[in-house]
Amino acid sequence: MGLWQFINTKRDEKPRTHLYYFSAKDSDDDEEVVQVDRDHFMDEFFEQVEEIRVCIDKLSEDVEQVKKQHSAILAAPNPDEKTKQELEDLTADIKKTANKVRSKLKAIEQSIEQEEGLNRSSADLRIRKTQHSTLSRKFVEVMTEYNTTQSKYRDRCKDRIQRQLEITGRTTTNEELEDMLESGKLAIFTDDIKMDSQIDKQALNEIETRHTEIIKLENSIRELHDMFVDMAMLVESQGEMIDRIEYNVEHSVDFVERAVSDTKKAVKYQSQARKKKLMIIVCCTILGVVLASTIGGYLGF
Repeated sequence: MGLWQFINTKRDEKPRTHLYYFSAKDSDDDEEVVQVDRDHFMDEFFEQVEEIRVCIDKLSEDVEQVKKQHSAILAAPNPDEKTKQELEDLTADIKKTANKVRSKLKAIEQSIEQEEGLNRSSADLRIRKTQHSTLSRKFVEVMTEYNTTQSKYRDRCKDRIQRQLEITGRTTTNEELEDMLESGKLAIFTDDIKMDSQIDKQALNEIETRHTEIIKLENSIRELHDMFVDMAMLVESQGEMIDRIEYNVEHSVDFVERAVSDTKKAVKYQSQARKKKLMIIVCCTILGVVLASTIGGYLGF
């Protein structure tokens, strides 16, 4: 069953009714009973799950569109303004949607932690933890793919800059180019480029275009820095949770194997005990017969 199939299955299921009663005494010492219907609470929770799922699906679609825009921009020496604007709009949408998902997942996480802090354990809480884990994992996958897409785009832009510099007769090492990109001092490499030919002009224009794209890209990555840090922590916590599950499963298997072994031993010992008991009864019976015969012969019976 896929991630979203699991979520939809849980969302469509009618949660079991959990009714909690809180007693409060008034001035006459009469108890006032307040009934809280947990079904309504879980309905709201599954609405949140659906909203987050839709947002993550949108993020995934936007990331695929970003890949297409990257390819279109790299295919043209001088990309048109419309294409570049579309990429900027997509980047802004991804940032907005990702922040929304991040906030909602954090809210669910805090709610779960509060209930765990009160030592509450219920089927509803386990469902919420499972849903939160599933959504978080999918969110991390999509945003990791987005980060990878950005990194690849930066590398391809850098390769184009290096290639255009070579066309103009300026050879640079990868380290020199990285220093230039980090410092933003493009003029160090372009000031001495001779503008004697149309080829040199086109090369310089593309160098400046790719450099501008890299600056925008790095600004976008910087804006999402906190989110990527959160995701790294989330991946680590998810990994710890999976390790705990595997640990519990392994120990459960060991426990079951020991239980089976102990059961076999118990059955064996019980069988041996029954055999011994039967032998004792037989021996006692034979001894009784012998004694009865001996005594009977002695008495003349």
